[in-house]
Amino acid sequence: MKIEFRNLSKQFEQNRPILQPMDFCDEVRALAVIGPSGGGKSTLLRILGGLLAPTTGDLWVDGEQVGTDDTALQKYRRKLGFVFQQGGLFRHMNALANITTPLEQVHGFSHTKACGRAMELLTRFGLKDDWKKKPAELSGGQQQRVALARAVAAKPRLLLLDEPTSALDPEYTTEVLNIIHELKKEGMDFIIVTHEMGFARHACDKVAFLCEGTLMEYGESEQIFTRPETEKLHQFLGKLLQWNV
Repeated sequence: MKIEFRNLSKQFEQNRPILQPMDFCDEVRALAVIGPSGGGKSTLLRILGGLLAPTTGDLWVDGEQVGTDDTALQKYRRKLGFVFQQGGLFRHMNALANITTPLEQVHGFSHTKACGRAMELLTRFGLKDDWKKKPAELSGGQQQRVALARAVAAKPRLLLLDEPTSALDPEYTTEVLNIIHELKKEGMDFIIVTHEMGFARHACDKVAFLCEGTLMEYGESEQIFTRPETEKLHQFLGKLLQWNV
């Protein structure tokens, strides 16, 4: 999927700019967005997902400009899948309903077709016997797997993931990252904001380094990790990789 934006920036009222004006144009297959906290990663992801309006700039996806009115944004968001830090599951619904409800109410699936698709994914993600459970009855890893199932159920053009493993134990983190990697091998395009440097380096084709609201570096994953061009990226990687086994 080709993503392009020009002069894109974000500033909240009476605050410093979250994102400095930036340009970008490339085919996105598996892109990791890394950088220190407060660097603008989640803000950029939400703008790309049509959840937040930029202060300046325009966005194009596959050559089509993304409109800024409510109708255009709703249409655009239907083509995307989202997974957030805590999954964003409906707490009062079981796992099955968390997946079928958007399929029926947003994407026009029949109840039968939605249930079939949901059970297909729950089975694939190792949750076949947990479909009746509500989020509070599921582990963190199970909740994120349900969130992933919901995000990909309608076969979106692009999957957006905002630190989907940040609240998980290492075992559950591996479960979720393995599923994302499987989706990549099947041709799912995605952008992930992550602090999991191993996944960013080995499972993603490209990496974008955001720091102080600026897109400081962008390129092939191996090049970003082995030959950083800026001192900021060199310091960032040094801190994160210091205690790696």
